[in-house]
Amino acid sequence: MSNENEVDMKDVELNEVEQEKQPMREGEARNNYAISPVSEKNGIVKVKIPDEETKFTGLSKEELMKVAGTPGWIKVRWALLILFWLGWLGMLAGAIAIIIHAPRCKPLPEMNWWNYGPLYQIGDVNSFNSDLKGLAGKVQALDELKVKGLVIGPIHVSSADKPEDLNLTEISREAGNASQFKEVIQAAHKRGISVVLDLTPNYKGEEPWFDNDAVSSLELEPALKHWLAEGVDGFLFYGVEKVSTATPSLWRDVEDLFRNQTESDGKTKKVLIGVTEKSSPDDIAAVLNKTGVDLLLTDALRSGSALEVAHSVAHLYSTYNQTRLAWNIGGRIAGHLASVVGLDKLKLSQLLLLTLPGTPVFNYGDEIGLEDESTKNPTMVWDFTNSTVTPMNNLGKMKTLRTFFKTVSEKRSKERSLQHGEYLPLFNSTYAMAYVRRWDQNERYLIALNWHSNETVTLQLKHAEIPEKATVVFSTDDIDVGKMLNLAQLEVKPEQGIMLKFPYTS
Repeated sequence: MSNENEVDMKDVELNEVEQEKQPMREGEARNNYAISPVSEKNGIVKVKIPDEETKFTGLSKEELMKVAGTPGWIKVRWALLILFWLGWLGMLAGAIAIIIHAPRCKPLPEMNWWNYGPLYQIGDVNSFNSDLKGLAGKVQALDELKVKGLVIGPIHVSSADKPEDLNLTEISREAGNASQFKEVIQAAHKRGISVVLDLTPNYKGEEPWFDNDAVSSLELEPALKHWLAEGVDGFLFYGVEKVSTATPSLWRDVEDLFRNQTESDGKTKKVLIGVTEKSSPDDIAAVLNKTGVDLLLTDALRSGSALEVAHSVAHLYSTYNQTRLAWNIGGRIAGHLASVVGLDKLKLSQLLLLTLPGTPVFNYGDEIGLEDESTKNPTMVWDFTNSTVTPMNNLGKMKTLRTFFKTVSEKRSKERSLQHGEYLPLFNSTYAMAYVRRWDQNERYLIALNWHSNETVTLQLKHAEIPEKATVVFSTDDIDVGKMLNLAQLEVKPEQGIMLKFPYTS
């Protein structure tokens, strides 16, 4: 072939010629293809094939305009345009219908900082961790428990039943000093934990407010202003019903001064907490109404049977917004939780306090089962590996108890149903109770508790708001976690508490 007629060639392999066939001879293919003498090897022939050139050309502008103007194409374009807008309007209508018919989210209730997690009482800072400086060093450990407020003290100067020795603005030497207290406030605020000061005047004596003559002469205004200026977020007083009755004008001044200071602060709302020995719902309601405190610690949950506990909770919940309800069993004077209810019922009590509608309040060490001995202020245990002070088997139990408390408290801090959800009682008897916490379209939680020491109770729970089965989230004996249980035949073992969950259904 001449150079002018040469074209690009491709190599094509023809593989695997059958062994019995002879390789293609060079002359047999020359009529149509040019074959290289070196292209034959072991029955494989390389054939040069000329490329086929195919050119595609579109319509010219004039041709396009001519075609686009034809009646057929005009109709097609209009049809497509109409279909596009009909589709768009259909999607818009569908989105609007979904928004209209979808269940609306309930607005979140107005809450205060003390409604978001447990309050933690430290009545004796020396027993807790040496002094105020030691307390400041343990704020991180308390933050791990999702504690939202520390109730510290009393730490002011006072002698038992001697009003002349009282100084509400001076820190006692055994507790620490003003600089250390400032460290506590700064460390707590850094982690989003508020600090409440127990300012009960005669905390070492018989009557929390001395006698009537001494009460009337107390100078509370300077003390309130002093500690608010130092950065405290509220105050706690024991015996509020007594002082509000004996000297109502003084207590009204406390309320007014406190409210005025709170409003002028303009940053964080301050809390006023009272403590009473009252236990019946009616008496508790009377004290709440008379004193106007934000929270009231009571003996309601120490009243006796599960039936009475369930009645008190239901009565107070139906009377007050849960942001004003506080739940405690132990306390600075009552003692530690494990000593009040017994170590075997400690987890059950922790589960109860952390799941009722309102603010749970614990004494220091309640998370590890710390028990009262010769005093209501036992030394706090921090090292779970040091058996020189506490037996090793007890240390292991303390660590397990703390883990349970921490896990339940974390769950409460994350779930709206547990934090501010509605309270729905399902069952109560002398030894057992069950209730649901629910909020809007969030996951629901069912809590079942059995205080009986020897007998298993079978709860036949049926209600329009609960399904046939629910999943175990927590159990005080750590059994059946993650398992689906039949609520119509829910077995709760002696001294056991169970938390189960189930989804919202419309």
